Amino acid sequence: MSESGGLPIPGETSLIAAAVLASQGKLQIALVIPLAAAAAIVGDNIGYEIGRKGGRWLLERPGAFARQRQEVLRVGEPFFEVHGPKAVFFGRFLLGLRVWASWLAGATRMRWRAFFLWNALGGISWATGIGLLAYFLGHSAGGAVEAFGIYGLIAFLLAVLGGLVLHRRHASHGHRSTADRATATTTRHPQDNDESPDA
Repeated sequence: MSESGGLPIPGETSLIAAAVLASQGKLQIALVIPLAAAAAIVGDNIGYEIGRKGGRWLLERPGAFARQRQEVLRVGEPFFEVHGPKAVFFGRFLLGLRVWASWLAGATRMRWRAFFLWNALGGISWATGIGLLAYFLGHSAGGAVEAFGIYGLIAFLLAVLGGLVLHRRHASHGHRSTADRATATTTRHPQDNDESPDA
């Protein structure tokens, strides 16, 4: 809730930790997800009110992190004015925007009903998606540790990460090769056109 209100506190980390504990039987996932969604929605609405009543002053005033706060306003305000509803919804899934989205919504005078709707949808989707993902991964991680040991699990994760990196490099190389061929073809066309009248 504090993160949603504009304080850079890792709310997503808390949700993941609670979901993993639920996968171990120490908490109930049926309670973790609704509580996380409710905390996100309440925190965002507090942030919205703060932003509406004094957000611009708080972001522009001198003091600690003044440059970072002014940069948030400079970059975020024009984007938010155009993509407000999308920013509120998807901001719940992005760390930087998650902290400041509700403030910017209030500071730019976004209609509260629209803000509440998209914020509620984002908060519920975020809590459900991240909570269930961490819950099921917690089960899988526990089973993998029992079967292969912690070092085997680490080796497996490193192998997966390495495969993803190699795949991205290969895809990027293929894209560059295609672009080079297209450039070469475009470069040859004017010569072809110059030679055609002589033929």
